[in-house]
Amino acid sequence: MTEAHQVIEAMGTKIRLHFKGENAQPCVAQACAMLKRYEQVFSANSEASQLANVKMNAANHPVVVDADVYELIKIGHQHSLDLNSFLNIAIGPLIKLWRVGFKEARVPTQEEIDAVLARLNPADIILNDEEHSIFFTKPGLEIDLGAIAKGYFSDKVMAFFKQKSPISAMVDIGGNLLVYGESPKQSHDWDVGIQNPFLPRGHSVASVKISNQSVVTSGIYERTFNHNGQQYHHIFDSQTGYPVQNSVASLTIIADKSLDCDIYTTKLFGLEPRAILHTVNQIEGMEAIVITTEGQMATTTGLRHKMVMA
Repeated sequence: MTEAHQVIEAMGTKIRLHFKGENAQPCVAQACAMLKRYEQVFSANSEASQLANVKMNAANHPVVVDADVYELIKIGHQHSLDLNSFLNIAIGPLIKLWRVGFKEARVPTQEEIDAVLARLNPADIILNDEEHSIFFTKPGLEIDLGAIAKGYFSDKVMAFFKQKSPISAMVDIGGNLLVYGESPKQSHDWDVGIQNPFLPRGHSVASVKISNQSVVTSGIYERTFNHNGQQYHHIFDSQTGYPVQNSVASLTIIADKSLDCDIYTTKLFGLEPRAILHTVNQIEGMEAIVITTEGQMATTTGLRHKMVMA
C-alpha cells in the first residue's frame, strides 16, 4: 500500500492530486500526463489547440474535434440553450472584451458591448454528433469552456483513479475539489472549508462534510478590477454584456460530479438566493450554499446537519 501527492501548475492554476492505494506514484504520474494533454487540446490561448482551430475555421466549414472536446462542448451547449441559463459557452467574445483577471482589464464602451452581444447566441453553434464537428452559422463566434472545463477534467482524472481501486483519492483543480474514499483523518467524511467571500483566500466561513462528492464555489471576489471607484467581477450576463448584478457574493454547489458543480454554479449565479435554493432543492443529489453580498448564508435543506460554522 502506497500514498502519493503531487502539486503541478497547469491551466493557469494550481492542481493538487492525492492517491492512496497500490502503485500510487505511477497512478498520479499518469493523471498528470492526462491533465497536460487536456491543457494542450482545450487551451483557449494556444493557437495550436482544437478550440483555436474551431474559432478560426468553424464559420467557414464544420470543424472536427476529438471525442472528449466534442463531449464537453455538447454538454455546455445543451445547458447554454436552457431558458434563463447564465451559462453560455458562446460568451468568448465578451470575456475577451473585458479581460477581467488580466492587467489590461477595462470597461468597454456601450458601443463595443452592443457589437459583441450579437455574437453570443449559443443557438448559432451547430453540432454534428456523427462527425463530432462544430459549425458556426455566423462569423465572430468563439466558444469559451472556462466555466466548465475544470470540472470535466476533475471527473476524468477521478474516473481513472477509481479504475485503480484506491483507498482514497482527491483531485483539486484550482478549487474544483473532488474526493473519493476515506478522508485524511481516516473517516468516511471529508471536511471541506467554504471560502469567506469577504476575506483573503484560506479563510473559511464554514466547513461541510462530504463523501465521494465534489465541491465547487464561484464568487464575485475571485477576479475583479476597479474603475472610477466601482468594482467589476468576472461572472458575466450575456444578455446585458456586463457582470451579473444581484445579491449573491458566492455560490457553492455540492454534487457527485465536479462537472455538474461547475455547470450549476454558473448556470444559476445570476438568480437571486431564494430562486437558487429553490431550484437546487428540486435536483436529486445536489446541494447548494449561498452567501449574499450582505454576508448572510443560506443552504439547501439537505446540508443543514452537515455544516459547521467556522
